Amino acid sequence: MASREIGIVGLGQTKYSKKPDGTLIGYLAEAGRRALESAGMQKKDIDGLAISSFQLPPDNAVTLCDQFGLSVSWAWYFTAGGAGSLSSVLAAIQAIEAGQANAVLCIAGDLYDVNAHYKLMGNFNHALSNYAVPHGFGGPNGLFAIVTRKHMERYGTTREQLGRVCVGQRASAMLNENALLRTPMTMDDYLNARMIADPLRLYDCVLPCIGAEAVLVTALDRVPKEKRVRVLSGYERHNHPPGEIAPLEGGWALFRDRLYADAGYGPRDMQFVQSYDDYPIMVAIQLEDLGFCAKGEVGPFLARHEMAWNGSFPVNTGGGQLSCGQTGAGGGMIGLWEAVCQLRGEAGARQIPGVSRGLVAGYGMVGYGHGLGASAVILENVA
Repeated sequence: MASREIGIVGLGQTKYSKKPDGTLIGYLAEAGRRALESAGMQKKDIDGLAISSFQLPPDNAVTLCDQFGLSVSWAWYFTAGGAGSLSSVLAAIQAIEAGQANAVLCIAGDLYDVNAHYKLMGNFNHALSNYAVPHGFGGPNGLFAIVTRKHMERYGTTREQLGRVCVGQRASAMLNENALLRTPMTMDDYLNARMIADPLRLYDCVLPCIGAEAVLVTALDRVPKEKRVRVLSGYERHNHPPGEIAPLEGGWALFRDRLYADAGYGPRDMQFVQSYDDYPIMVAIQLEDLGFCAKGEVGPFLARHEMAWNGSFPVNTGGGQLSCGQTGAGGGMIGLWEAVCQLRGEAGARQIPGVSRGLVAGYGMVGYGHGLGASAVILENVA
């Protein structure tokens, strides 16, 4: 379990857009600057850098230090896709505990427009480029359509139930100036949208976009109490279950009990969930695997809850990727950014009253037939 004296003290986010207005390094730098400003710290205070970005290579964390004018004693570059941003925070805490760094800037983002999305999917990893692309793999929509259909047929989950995730998140996004999709969405809008890959329709799929987020990890006593967010617990697990095509379970199921035991709280104590939401079915699977309901019972669970920021079960209170957009590798950081924003009382019109703790989950790195990476943290404010 991580030290509770080390946590998140700053957060930064760039404007989201459909087309880039600058360079990738410029976006990453802007997110980092804003995180420093929100913590009241300076660039000279940073001696660790963690980067999550699909498009950064051939650059990496060390070459980015050169671009940023940083001299660091610890550098980290991600491998786990949308699970990687939470992994970066856990690795940063461990580095600080080990004396390898004192303050680590964790940044995630990409210039991820639609063209960049298709280019990336064709070269995502050798499993896809060698064995899926030659047979017509056109991206993850088809794969997650299979996962969605499989869950429906095995457990009776309906599109109306999954649609409550999308409709609830859109209601929250309407109060988020940085969300790209802010028009109201009804259940009819969701159910009757253009077909993409049966049973997935338009609003089941994320909009690729441009942007970046950052958080600053260091000793909590370096900033005033109202800026402190404690990481109570966190774990990651990758490639679970091994070799299964279109699985209905991920690595969260393996570390869930330790996650709650370390935090000293259970699922019912979480006042929000920021879940990786590339597709609503993955939100549903995360809710099952993280213990908010039993496996196969997420459909009725969704049916009896409202998921908007002011609902009975707030999920992705800024709108999530499904309404804000997916900034490539930054898709793994948007939920963490929103959680820190809520816990610091800085969410504006969508602020959950009296909120003190919540859970953030990450997911990503699609391989041959299944997503590989899973991560989660439980956070609590200090003030």
